[in-house]
Amino acid sequence: MPDSIDSQVPQAVPPQPVAAPPPRSGSSALKIILIIVGIFVALGIACAGIVGYGIYRVAHAVHKDANGNVTITTSTGSMTANENQQFTESDLGIAIYPGATQGKGGLKMTIAGKTMITANYLTPDSEDKVIAFYKDKAGPDAETITTGTGGVISMTNGSDAITVTVTQSPNENDGKTQIVIARTPKS
Repeated sequence: MPDSIDSQVPQAVPPQPVAAPPPRSGSSALKIILIIVGIFVALGIACAGIVGYGIYRVAHAVHKDANGNVTITTSTGSMTANENQQFTESDLGIAIYPGATQGKGGLKMTIAGKTMITANYLTPDSEDKVIAFYKDKAGPDAETITTGTGGVISMTNGSDAITVTVTQSPNENDGKTQIVIARTPKS
């Protein structure tokens, strides 16, 4: 049998799917701005984390006890401060001026096994009388510097350096003479 009519009729080719046109690209300036904003947000989060960690470390390094002592502990030592902390002459390495009352702001700091102590005292006596007392106690090898507002006496006592600063200001401390004694280890 001859070919059928159906076989001679050209077959219709199914239509090929047409790809959608690519989306129109947005403004490249907008993309750059969004990237920059993203970078700033990431940096802000990183900085907030670093600051938070620093606050956490400080909060765990600072302690206040029932006596009002504030202690800061680090990997190399500690520092204790209390406005009412009492020091003895052996703590300071030199005599305390007779009749002087201890003022606020005593400090004791220990770093790498070495201790530094600072104490404040007030007396109604004149600065000249206080300087003369400490010159006598410090001995002949002490260095003394006097000014119109006070003086500084520096000496060594064994392995420590001791500095006594005497000042008098009519506007501060009710006109009393202030004595600051600092004992620090020699380097």
